[in-house]
Amino acid sequence: MSTTSKTGSGKTGTAPGTPEQEQGLEAAGSRLSTAPTEEPANLPSLGVIGWARWFWRQLTSMRVALLLLLLLSLAAIPGSLIPQTGIDQTKVADFRERHETLAPIYDKLGLFNVYSSVWFSAIYLLLFISLIGCIVPRTWQFVGQLRGRPPGAPRRLTRLPAHTTWRTGAEPEQIHRAALALLKKRRFRVHLVGDAVAAEKGYLREAGNLVFHLALIVMLIAFGWGQLFKSEGNKLIVEGSGFSNTLPQYDDFKSGNLFSADDLEPFSFHLEDFRGTYERSGPNKGTPRTYEADLTYSQGAYGEEEKTTVKVNEPLELGDAKVYLTSHGYAPVVTVRDGGGEIVFQDAVALLPLDGNVTSSGVVKVLDGYRNPEGKREQLGFQAFFVPTFGGSASGTMISQFPALDYPVLALNAYHGDLKADSGIPQSVYQMDKTKMKEFKDADGELFKKLLMPGETMELPNGAGSVTFEKEIKEWAQFQVVQEPGAGWALGGSVAAIGGLAASLFIQRRRVWVRATEGADGVTVVEMAGLGRSESAKVPEELGDLAAILYEQAPGAPDPEPGPDPGPDDGPDDGPDDGPDDGPDNDPDDGPETSSGPTDTDSRVTPAEGAEKQ
Repeated sequence: MSTTSKTGSGKTGTAPGTPEQEQGLEAAGSRLSTAPTEEPANLPSLGVIGWARWFWRQLTSMRVALLLLLLLSLAAIPGSLIPQTGIDQTKVADFRERHETLAPIYDKLGLFNVYSSVWFSAIYLLLFISLIGCIVPRTWQFVGQLRGRPPGAPRRLTRLPAHTTWRTGAEPEQIHRAALALLKKRRFRVHLVGDAVAAEKGYLREAGNLVFHLALIVMLIAFGWGQLFKSEGNKLIVEGSGFSNTLPQYDDFKSGNLFSADDLEPFSFHLEDFRGTYERSGPNKGTPRTYEADLTYSQGAYGEEEKTTVKVNEPLELGDAKVYLTSHGYAPVVTVRDGGGEIVFQDAVALLPLDGNVTSSGVVKVLDGYRNPEGKREQLGFQAFFVPTFGGSASGTMISQFPALDYPVLALNAYHGDLKADSGIPQSVYQMDKTKMKEFKDADGELFKKLLMPGETMELPNGAGSVTFEKEIKEWAQFQVVQEPGAGWALGGSVAAIGGLAASLFIQRRRVWVRATEGADGVTVVEMAGLGRSESAKVPEELGDLAAILYEQAPGAPDPEPGPDPGPDDGPDDGPDDGPDDGPDNDPDDGPETSSGPTDTDSRVTPAEGAEKQ
């Protein structure tokens, strides 16, 4: 069996083909892709409709879609680097104070609201339209290819990138039947066209390409839907307290433009216990090992109570809502009494962590029920600092040494007067307005303050009352409740996009033809050729494997005896430099070892890998 394979551009040692042959090769390689045919730019000369058509063709081209995708990625960069109003208004206000020149420019460009700006929305919508305009015609073209059949064999199979040929004593019909059975077994789509079997494989490549672009559209829709109907709120809950999913219950809340309070999932939960453990030694000392919150929850107005444990990255899912555990801290229990010993305040006070070892600060506000020694109504305020592990008096500072409750200490500074809680201006529960507050003074005339350990009491000056740091120290946990209607679709689109991209990259669409014809001497000549969408070693390897199997069913026949060499001189070759005539195989330019059939005698070729082993 003689085998030949051409690689590269297919022009090595090959004379230019006739127009008819070139058209045959073009037909053989046609429709290996659903990419639209590149046409010369033909701008309309006049008319709004003509310009509109030209603009639509440009917008729906794949290169413009890729450009818009790149622009969308670049446009998202400012949203990551510049504080966004919808995420953190405090950081935006701080940026405005520090950059008085840049802030007005950023406002005009919409850089504080990148994802809702006009220019970002324009890129987003144009990309959406462009992808649809690209995919719809390609999808219909691909459906047409699936319903069609592989094209017939080119006239000269030896001009294809990989080919092989041999002579056999088997009949052409036998070769065709064997080729049909073999290629069907290898999952090719096959049919007999004239004197050749045409087969094609690798349709999933184009399917993967279309799936990838369809998945991008799904992701865009899911992203837009999620931005319009999403909601996100945070709630700090102390052990023993609960939460109901209503707007007034949130500490802070933000949502999309089309979100309404009726879209909130009906549920409630109660924080039973919070547990946190930390590394005790080594380079990671103080690093959290576990954060767990035991909850009792119920869905709907009359749902049954159930118990669960929420961990970091293991949220509680209730309908479309997910409840995430985001942070934690300590809430010392403080009891405040007036001068007569009556309790005017007793509660766990949540304090905000300042560092990784949970050094915390906050305020204790006594708004109602307190009267000073003269019997006048007043309000009390205590600035509080708490450390779960105190460094001792030698450290001299209220800085925690470890995040666990190893040596808890509470420091209080005392004030009295008007906290301005009734002014109508919202106040933070973690800060105190001191403009109308007076300091309690100690014996030296300094601000009255004291360090307390659990169970200790601080007596206020002049019989104004007392403050007790109770032995019970509760912990609090902050939860984030998120509703993202398009999250599932976005995840599905991402997975589909990855799968489609992998298919379009690793699956090669290819065609194989097998021609069997009877030669001039009555011996059957078998030709096989393969063609891929792009040059790849897989095509000649696969062709060689198929040829080897088919050769076993139609073994080669001996080549005919070489005839006289009809040259310009018909006389005997008596020259002193001429040796015996060894046949066409001794001349490297003779081409394939065949004497009949449509072979390319002008090609300088190499064997198809695998086939020559037979």
